[in-house]
Amino acid sequence: GAELTRPGAPRSCAATAGGVCDHRRPMSVASPCRNICLMHEQSGHCLGCGRTLDEIALWSVLDDDDKRAVWALLPARRAALPPLPLADADSR
Repeated sequence: GAELTRPGAPRSCAATAGGVCDHRRPMSVASPCRNICLMHEQSGHCLGCGRTLDEIALWSVLDDDDKRAVWALLPARRAALPPLPLADADSR
């Protein structure tokens, strides 16, 4: 469905299913984003962090258990991905 944002809330703040913005809640499980955002077409995983587009898009609304579950998948995913292109790795 469409994401709703509270006026004045950070741009990434989406209203929960109950319509209450939770942008003040501390994020206790860090994002695995490495600011190297290149999708590997064959696997559907980001070459930088190893997440899928759905996992990236939903990260801010996943609960901590779901975030930890994604983190647990990342080492094997990244190991299966090809190395980053040098130009992209050097520029980040």
